[in-house]
Amino acid sequence: MLERDLASRFAAFAEARIDGACNCQVTNLVRIHGGASRQTYSIDLTYDTAEGPVEKGLVLRRDPPDSLIDTERRVEFAAIHSAHGRAELPVPEALFLETDPAILGAPFFVMGRIESGTPVNPFRLEEIEPHRALIGRHFFRHLGAIAALPVEGSPLAGEIGLPAKQDCWRKELAYWANEIRSNAASPQPVAEAAIRYLEGHPPPPAQRLSIVHGDYRSGNFLQNDTGEITAILDWEMAHIGDPYEDLAWATDPLWCNNDTERAAGFIPWHEAIEIWQATSGCQFDPLAFEWWSIFAHVKALGIWVTSAKAYAGGANNDPILAWSGWFTHAAHELMLAMRLGAKHGAVA
Repeated sequence: MLERDLASRFAAFAEARIDGACNCQVTNLVRIHGGASRQTYSIDLTYDTAEGPVEKGLVLRRDPPDSLIDTERRVEFAAIHSAHGRAELPVPEALFLETDPAILGAPFFVMGRIESGTPVNPFRLEEIEPHRALIGRHFFRHLGAIAALPVEGSPLAGEIGLPAKQDCWRKELAYWANEIRSNAASPQPVAEAAIRYLEGHPPPPAQRLSIVHGDYRSGNFLQNDTGEITAILDWEMAHIGDPYEDLAWATDPLWCNNDTERAAGFIPWHEAIEIWQATSGCQFDPLAFEWWSIFAHVKALGIWVTSAKAYAGGANNDPILAWSGWFTHAAHELMLAMRLGAKHGAVA
């Protein structure tokens, strides 16, 4: 769909959904590139009301033909709705969910736009100096706050239900093992070895059920030039599970350019864990973290082989899928092989 046509159809949709709005016009529509699980647009909307003219900044998240991962827009919408306005988390407001593809050519949802902040490049964390440590403290405080959000009765729980604490690891491992086996174009011996290891060495049951963001990391939040995180983005992988999944994913070496001295490349590990414990209400367990950090590599491989399949098959021509299927897949496969090799050597 051409952007001019998309803008016209979105204006008509907004006029029908916003109470008291008339003469809706999209004055600016810009595609935001970088992610590949949704087509994301920044929209400037103007309309008239009985009280006078209104200008509003919105973000449209529309389903693509194919993506890095197969996610359900209802779940992402419910996760954002569950987190917005809680625990001082900088999360956009979830506004409209539309499942009818006839309106904009694919199902979509709309959320409010947070006006300040820029993303962080995981491979250039030095660019956020001198506020790197301050951003890191906000990063782990928000991560803990997400883990502490109420689960029962949340919009997210209303969409997907609650797993048993002892089943969180099994459910997630089964899902990502299936993604690898269903989408890989070639054998994945390293991934299969890791899956067998994880199945044979299960982690402790979850200390609590939490909302899991699923992709909380550098690159998926906005920050301003004073060290404040202004928006937590990309909730498309959200679910309910073990909060250690988010902690392990957030501190995966890929997202900090292999900076092993600082957690997530931001602050010393002991400080990060102290902040996370204080805000999440969880007690750090090295055995649980070890299992989930290996799982994070497997989960990553599931995403990368899926992205490679989508690009190679022509379902999505976004270059980020090709890059993910090559560079990041190789990086995570090497990490995983080294981790497994070290464990085998320890056993031997």
